Amino acid sequence: MSEVASRDWWRRTAPGAAASAPAGAEAERSSAVPFWALTAFTYVMLLAPQNSYPVLAPLRLALLAAVVAMAAHVYDRMTRQQPITVLAREVRITGALVAWGVATVPLSTWPGGSVSLITDLYVKSIAIFLLLANTVNTLGRLRKMMWALTLMTIPLAFTGVQNFLSGSFVRTGDGVGKIVGYEAGLTKNPNDLAMMLNLLLPIGLGLLLGARSLPARLAVAAVVGLDAIGIVVTFSRAGFLALGATTIGLFATMCRRPERGWAWATVVVFVAALPLLPANYVSFLGTITDTEADPTGSAQHRREQQLAALRYIATHPIVGAGIGMSIQAMNEEMGPAWVAVHNAYLQAGTDLGLPGLVLIVLLVAQGIRSAGGVARRFAAHPDGREMFYLAKGIQLSLCSFTVSAFFAPVAYHFQLYYVAGLAVAVTLVGRAETTGATSDVRPPAVARAV
Repeated sequence: MSEVASRDWWRRTAPGAAASAPAGAEAERSSAVPFWALTAFTYVMLLAPQNSYPVLAPLRLALLAAVVAMAAHVYDRMTRQQPITVLAREVRITGALVAWGVATVPLSTWPGGSVSLITDLYVKSIAIFLLLANTVNTLGRLRKMMWALTLMTIPLAFTGVQNFLSGSFVRTGDGVGKIVGYEAGLTKNPNDLAMMLNLLLPIGLGLLLGARSLPARLAVAAVVGLDAIGIVVTFSRAGFLALGATTIGLFATMCRRPERGWAWATVVVFVAALPLLPANYVSFLGTITDTEADPTGSAQHRREQQLAALRYIATHPIVGAGIGMSIQAMNEEMGPAWVAVHNAYLQAGTDLGLPGLVLIVLLVAQGIRSAGGVARRFAAHPDGREMFYLAKGIQLSLCSFTVSAFFAPVAYHFQLYYVAGLAVAVTLVGRAETTGATSDVRPPAVARAV
């Protein structure tokens, strides 16, 4: 391959230079309204301004933003005679999961409850997933969305640290307490707060390592550091494991890059921060492996839930209890405890049988694979550094979810479908940045060199 082709392989083809160019141009010309409405929806879901300003509550801002985003997207695609949605593998897997959930409703232990979950929660998660996959369709929009998500973690992490320093704890019966979370539906519980920060921290890392200006790097580094502190002060065991997975993934990535100095800087910062950990933090984390040492009983109860869920899946391998009915499944196995199994994979398995469990795992695995493929495509070229790290950030976010999902009943919630949507988006943006379109046609310069 010629030197020119090697250097310019990633650039968009000039307008009219190839038949693949119109698809990239279509992405550039698509309406910005759905994207900004989606960003507004994300802001409302994460930060819940209506809780701080009750006058906003009657406006139902999240619903309003979501409806505007969906309506504007459908109108834009129809007027330009474009498909309503891309058909990436993640989209097809999600479609199969939704179809299986709907198909099992008549066999659900409570069909009305299953219908309610689908229409009240699940359809919203799917809509946001599809909007992300279809409206974050240029590098500029991907960059803006990742910046928005990173900046939105500031009040989340700051509130967690503030609650820890001020002693705002929720006490358990054994006198062990955890901080009060952020006043929003997705982060009110400290474990949920830790999970959200863990999902968004790798997004910030992608921006940090891909940014070229020093001020941008310093700003993102400060936010990432605050997020890490926010995760620690939640005293969430799942949060610690997910943070550890992100750190290991970052170290492994950086060790193979020219910027490997960042990897060793991470190790130095980690070691230096050990003496600053809160009192009893290390002993509390010891209950991850020694569940009997947990004075709250939380670790023991989670283990019992997971064993009960495995028993239920073994006896209901095809259909399960019905979508959203894991609580009823747990009641059948453990008595009337009225708690959901705190494991997204087992939640899907108890609800939808082994097909549901397999489809959830496939969705996460495909998202990791897609983002990783983009990173590999841009890894060897200096001009592709930003795309490499944006893709790596999304991949690490999905890896973080893989760990967190073992401790949270979030099979149908926004967390999974938001990062999966970003995985689709970065895949299509990466393909467009490589070829000048969303097809697999190579630029003429590369074709000639080969």
